[in-house]
Amino acid sequence: MSLKSSEKIDTNLYELVIDVDGETFNNAINQAFQKQRKNITIPGFRKGKATRGMVERYYGEGVFYEDAFEIVYPDAVEEAVKEAGLEIVDNPFDVDFKEVGKDGLTFSLKATVKPEVEIGDYKSLELKKPIAEVTDEDVDAELATMQERGARFVEVEREAKLDDLTVIDFEGFVDDVAFEGGKGEGYELTLGSGQFIPGFEDQIVGHKVGEEFDVNVKFPEDYVEELAAKDAVFKVKLNAIKEKQLPELDDDFAMDVSEYDTLAEYKEHIKEDLAKTKADAAEAEVDSQIFEKLAGLLKAEIPEVMFEHEVDNAVQDFGYQIQSQGLDLQTYLAYTGMTEEALRDSFRERAENQVKVRLALEKIAELEKFDVTDEDVDAQYNKLAEQYEMDVETIKSILPAEDIKKDVSTTKALDIVKENATITEVDANEFIAESVAEKIEEAGEKAEEKKPAKKTAAKKTTAKKADTEKKPAAKKTTAKKTTAKKADDGEKKPAAKKTTAKKTTAKKTTKKADDKAE
Repeated sequence: MSLKSSEKIDTNLYELVIDVDGETFNNAINQAFQKQRKNITIPGFRKGKATRGMVERYYGEGVFYEDAFEIVYPDAVEEAVKEAGLEIVDNPFDVDFKEVGKDGLTFSLKATVKPEVEIGDYKSLELKKPIAEVTDEDVDAELATMQERGARFVEVEREAKLDDLTVIDFEGFVDDVAFEGGKGEGYELTLGSGQFIPGFEDQIVGHKVGEEFDVNVKFPEDYVEELAAKDAVFKVKLNAIKEKQLPELDDDFAMDVSEYDTLAEYKEHIKEDLAKTKADAAEAEVDSQIFEKLAGLLKAEIPEVMFEHEVDNAVQDFGYQIQSQGLDLQTYLAYTGMTEEALRDSFRERAENQVKVRLALEKIAELEKFDVTDEDVDAQYNKLAEQYEMDVETIKSILPAEDIKKDVSTTKALDIVKENATITEVDANEFIAESVAEKIEEAGEKAEEKKPAKKTAAKKTTAKKADTEKKPAAKKTTAKKTTAKKADDGEKKPAAKKTTAKKTTAKKTTKKADDKAE
């Protein structure tokens, strides 16, 4: 198999002509025959017993050509693309047979490739790093969270008040008729939580255990249709009142929730943890600014398909997240009333930014000519194995070393940009205020852009349409079918298999830069 020619026919678009030698093609034909022979029937032969030669004479020499093409196609394309020195970003299309026979075949295809990229001055970026000190209030807030986690509820004999956990029986009526879904027994309700419709929980406040009383409410206008805006009466019985009790902040508490013996030691640990968290957040903010600036420095005509693939990945990842919560994506869309198109649109801006950032970092890595060693690759494999709690050899079977090298080189590219940037430390609160103001201003500008322009009357002129004239859509070419001798009616013959270009499998790479660019 070999590349016959490679020609650039448009921006980011190449046409390849590929030869498959006779020996390789004949081996593929034989594989196709062996796969189908048990289903082939020819008069005078038992099913599956006819030789390849007999089948070809009966149905035509080209009876197995399409299946053979399916077999040789992936390797032929991979070798040709590599020989042409191209990096394709989508499945090839417009696959067409030029010649086909016992001596081999020649076919052509079109392939979309990565764009040619230019990058501006990436070594003089000006960045801001928000710095925030850990305060006593921060530590106290963390301790309060831990107290809440350790809280317990104790039954009390008094009137119910907000924040109490109550246990109630209830049944709802509209016009003295009980309605479906309005009854519950032994229901635990925290007063003030907003679990029930407005006004319900407030009317339990002040009652004691054992009391039975009415709760009068009005359903919201946007409630289910049969109850919306209607007055309702709930018959309620209060079975129990439980008061939340927080653990004391002392050494015993520290020993219960941590590995430390004293509250003072635990506080110091919390302070160190918070300091690290804030430092990591500051670094992440610097990275975010770098990504935004690099995307702006990039000059490239990026194929639309690259953006679409990134949106595909985002939707797929979101689907996995939904599955982990017990829902499939279609059910989620049905619940939320969102269309798949709207979901894709919500990921579009982020996807475009991720593609631009990745291309920018790859270009920087190319310009810097980083030397990625075997030790670098092994270290990355080990890091991924630890991150995903998988065996290193399993990771290696999923991610080729070449993909790992790209990941390492883009990480080095990010490091070189950061090392050469001017980073000014600023107060975190001031930074947040400035960021919010910028976003408000940006949102205003976008809203202004969306306003419809005033219509102005324009004289109609007749003019010859130039390059902007809509051209007819290019006709999609599929691999031409070879002719074969037609069998008699009712006689079983090998099923004709439609030949289409097999999808080339893009190997999944790690997405460190992509994830940070979100």
